[in-house]
Amino acid sequence: MPSYRPGPVSLAAAALVALFLLMPLLAVVPVSFTPSRMLAMPSGELSLRHYRALIEDPRWIDSILLSIRIGIVSSAFSTLLALAFSLGVWMFQPRFVALLVGFVLLPMIVPPVVSAITLYFLLTSLSGFIPWFGYDTWLGVAMAHSIMTVPFATVLILVALSQVDRRIDLAARGLGASPWERATQIIIPNVKFGIVAAALLSFVLSWEEIGVTLFITSVNAITLPRLMWMGLRDNIDPSIAAISVILILVTVAVLVLRRLLARGA
Repeated sequence: MPSYRPGPVSLAAAALVALFLLMPLLAVVPVSFTPSRMLAMPSGELSLRHYRALIEDPRWIDSILLSIRIGIVSSAFSTLLALAFSLGVWMFQPRFVALLVGFVLLPMIVPPVVSAITLYFLLTSLSGFIPWFGYDTWLGVAMAHSIMTVPFATVLILVALSQVDRRIDLAARGLGASPWERATQIIIPNVKFGIVAAALLSFVLSWEEIGVTLFITSVNAITLPRLMWMGLRDNIDPSIAAISVILILVTVAVLVLRRLLARGA
């Protein structure tokens, strides 16, 4: 079967579209080298002062470490919740499956500001009983992020489960396997890539979450997106451009590494 190869016109059009989409990202690179104290294009002279500020200012390092910690915890929690729900729905097929799935997907459908206000009142109420798990605490932020990312993890795991042959589960049940054995030894190994994808997506969504975080944090739990937002609102700190360039490079490196690993496999 002959393979399709795009012509020069198609390649040129694709390159132009890609360049158009990347221009806002590429514009950040020269801004990060400006010697000015404000966001501006460098006028001849280049400086690394804003990259040095990322290292010398402990707020940036603390916010990055906090975002990583929150992302890992919220990703693990949301993935476990999504996996438990998806396995229950797939294995036992209860009545009103569509209603249950729709209920889990509500945070994906509800406007973020509504979810943010709801989580704000929830966490402020919890602060009176559990101070370390309420408003403006990293565990409270991790819980809120988990609530927001569970729907996305659930969709990925349900899609992975839809590719599993039910006859495998029926055979295991017929041979006397318990629900726990069927789930851990039969089903989960067949959807492990879906689980990993759900965990990675949950981490990325938690890492970049800002809308809900603005409502449920104040001065203690300052994540990286919140610190960048504060820099834009208060003094337009060019260090934001520097950290943006670093994040772009990390993303490109991850994509290249994934490509090399896929080619090696």
